Amino acid sequence: MRYALILALACANVGTAAFAQHEGHSDHSEPKHAQPVDREQVDHSEMDHGHQHSQNAAEPKMLARPPDSADSGPPRAADAIWGADTMQDSRAALAREHGGMQLLWVQGDRLELRTREGRDGFLWDLQGWYGGDIDKIWVKSEGEGEWGRPLEQAKVQALWSHAIGPWFDFQAGVRQDLNSPARTHAVIGVQGLAPYLFELDAAAFVSNKGDVTARIEAELDQRITQRLILQPRTELALSAQDIPELGVGAGIDHIETGLRLRYEFVPEFAPYVGIEQEWKVGRGADFSRADGRDVSVTRVVLGLRFWF
Repeated sequence: MRYALILALACANVGTAAFAQHEGHSDHSEPKHAQPVDREQVDHSEMDHGHQHSQNAAEPKMLARPPDSADSGPPRAADAIWGADTMQDSRAALAREHGGMQLLWVQGDRLELRTREGRDGFLWDLQGWYGGDIDKIWVKSEGEGEWGRPLEQAKVQALWSHAIGPWFDFQAGVRQDLNSPARTHAVIGVQGLAPYLFELDAAAFVSNKGDVTARIEAELDQRITQRLILQPRTELALSAQDIPELGVGAGIDHIETGLRLRYEFVPEFAPYVGIEQEWKVGRGADFSRADGRDVSVTRVVLGLRFWF
């Protein structure tokens, strides 16, 4: 009985100590009689300091400017190590690989069959160049006709092209007409990308007979999808004088406008379908009527556009 009483008193003392320790911990962390905090009087200096510290930590460190001695060495320092001849070849190769390379490019812009009221025909419009970014040699050829009849027109141009800005090239050279009557022309013009992504080709021609003519072509690619492209195209032909033997009238001789819808299986290969309208105007229309030709022609076209 005595031992049971002693054990009971010991357990009571342990429980009392544990309760007192727990009460002391609670009083230390959250006093019972703590006063309410006025949030407007809280000192935010430590909070601001922490915020500024986090901002400063996120800011990138400013790099020190290179020392003045960085640009004090000789401009051809590598020559002393590898030799001037070796470095000259290296610099020439670097220039070629960064804009000085000579490249070849060929494009069939229009290679098409044309039909109108049972009178089927054809047209080709090919061009290509060889050279670098600044100077190139251009070759252009185009012509058209009807099956079973002599060519209406066929011509080839050889031009020197020089870049006059990031978007346009100045071109000059010679044009030879292959259809009858054959004539030779001096050519001067510009070709490039006009504002709003219009491909523009404008040229003036002076023939060996003294005739002065000009032509302006413009086309615009409108992407419907990444592969399906609608291309409006307009061509305007002008002449400074009547040329009866060629059926060309002074002023605006004829206007062509059309739409071509092409599908690019790959960018280098794209068949297309389209419709084109041509009008002979002014004196050119008079010459066409006198020759028994229509002054307004609508054609359905089926063709291929390619480049390599």
